[in-house]
Amino acid sequence: MKRLLCAIASTAGLVVASLVISSGSAAAAPIEHERFQDVSSEVVDPFCGDLRVRIDTDIRGSLLIKSQGPEGLVYFLESLHGTLSFTNLATGKSFTSVLTIINKDLKVIDNGDGTLTVLALSTGVVKNYGPDGKLLFVDSGQIRVELLIDHSGTPTDPEDDVILDETLVKGSTGRNDTENRDFCEDMHLFTS
Repeated sequence: MKRLLCAIASTAGLVVASLVISSGSAAAAPIEHERFQDVSSEVVDPFCGDLRVRIDTDIRGSLLIKSQGPEGLVYFLESLHGTLSFTNLATGKSFTSVLTIINKDLKVIDNGDGTLTVLALSTGVVKNYGPDGKLLFVDSGQIRVELLIDHSGTPTDPEDDVILDETLVKGSTGRNDTENRDFCEDMHLFTS
């Protein structure tokens, strides 16, 4: 699942964001709340070595950025739904991923040294289909990641944040059919 999440983020040009649900007494103040859709089609040559591929993207989502808790720290929530289709232009055969993913912050801590520690959750399902529409692989479940962020002197303003370190806290749960598979090998196998 993590492999495809990275591919989705880079292919669709989406930035993965997150939100915290905390029990703080201060009311959550929305900083930004938007809905978006990324629909695109591009030809990549070469792709996976020797393929000429059209990548069709249709990702819909929403992003909520809130300030909450007594310190007013910023939390993110992102919801993504959509498809990525990789078509081998030599054969017309496609490998398609259908996804539903939620990314959110679970906890944000100001470390008092110019950094924030963020515990983030990514959960959802990615279903991968072959050229005949048959379901091939399912990745589902969740992962938890701890981020160390330099807040550049502004702990309540995420615009200038820099991620210093990322640590996997909890590996993927659920079904992980693509975990030991090579995407490029699968593209050649299913679309040639």
